[in-house]
Amino acid sequence: MGGKTSRIAGLVVCALLLSGCETVGDLFGSPPEEILPGKRISILSVDRGLRPDASVAEVRVLLSAPYVNERWTQYGGSPTHATYHLSLAQAPRRAWSSDLGTGAASNRRILAQPLVADGTVYGMDALSTVTAFDAESGRTLWRQEIEPEFEEDGYFGGGLAFENGRLFVSTGFAEVIALNAADGQVIWRQRMPGPMRAAPTAAGGRVFVVTTANQTIALSAEDGRRLWIHSGIEEATGLLGAASPAVSGSTVVTPYSSGEIFGLLAENGRPLWNESLTAVSRTDPLADIAHIRGAPVIDRDMVFAVSHSGRMIAIDLRRGLRVWERKIDGVEMPWVGGDFIFVLSNDAQLVCLTRRDGRIRWVLPLERYEDPEDQEDPIQWTGPVLAGDRLIVAGSHDKALSVSPYTGEIIGAIDLPGAVSIAPVVAANALYFVTDSGSLVAMR
Repeated sequence: MGGKTSRIAGLVVCALLLSGCETVGDLFGSPPEEILPGKRISILSVDRGLRPDASVAEVRVLLSAPYVNERWTQYGGSPTHATYHLSLAQAPRRAWSSDLGTGAASNRRILAQPLVADGTVYGMDALSTVTAFDAESGRTLWRQEIEPEFEEDGYFGGGLAFENGRLFVSTGFAEVIALNAADGQVIWRQRMPGPMRAAPTAAGGRVFVVTTANQTIALSAEDGRRLWIHSGIEEATGLLGAASPAVSGSTVVTPYSSGEIFGLLAENGRPLWNESLTAVSRTDPLADIAHIRGAPVIDRDMVFAVSHSGRMIAIDLRRGLRVWERKIDGVEMPWVGGDFIFVLSNDAQLVCLTRRDGRIRWVLPLERYEDPEDQEDPIQWTGPVLAGDRLIVAGSHDKALSVSPYTGEIIGAIDLPGAVSIAPVVAANALYFVTDSGSLVAMR
């Protein structure tokens, strides 16, 4: 009964917090006509201190040249969640759209990012059905329903990871499953002590998952054997969704809904360091929810993480020492590009910070409501992804925007065939969106 109550409480909190693809304009072209010229200043930016830092006002945002990443094998693209500046055509158009399966409803959500590997796109719908598509045509290659017969519909959550020809699936019905990526056949199933909302991370022959009870569990990728378990502070409430662990070499960085973040030894789970991203000075009730829902990012021996309660920090990966901290709240994964970091705040502000010391270079306030005059129908944004000299963000109002990473200006927009709650994916010069209704859209 307690577990059920916690799940219901979490959904109530989430309900309070989160409420054919033809081009309109151009995702990589001119801004849409309704965007008026001039500098837009958010009152909330001033209230929360999210304003550009004068000391870096003249610093140029420079990025390395885009590169072609042939694969997107984990949530965030790679085990470290750092994929940098990806290659994408300047004017991508829809190549195909396929049915992923069951879409979102009041009692379920699609939480899994699609993966791309070896010419195949893998996705999971709201009822944990996994489907493989041909990346060139969108043709369905195989479909596997993995929910056990004794489970009832509504056990949503989890996600996918790919390594060495195997697809690893974490689920809301407390199982981790390994599938043969070629045909979808089950290789092994392992029962977990609780359901999972985050995708697994596969690296070095191990699979790392986080349960809703804030337990990190390492499994053998070969046979599903449990290797070790680490427990954080259990939280009764949290946001819908969760963050996948980040892995670099012998270190696993795992985030929890309690606001804790740990550096663990990948071999045995021994804690190397820990930090807390709980609120310090905010007074609004929602600040009590310290959930780290955006996945942490490991880049060049630094860890970057942001919590819902208003703390973003940079941590030395080896020593666990805090390098800098900023009062920024967010539930999306930060994106590292060169010497800069891009992050989306809870107040719909897209922010560019310096990687070295966290100083804000620019802030772009995005639309917050579909009806801004009456402040009705709030828009929930997801992203960003850095590709083709553009930051791409998508929203619950059936639109996606491209933003200049250099200036923070909106430079393009498209209409999508539905609301989007999952950050887009880029692989092999293609851009993929998953809509809440269960459509997988590929653009090239």
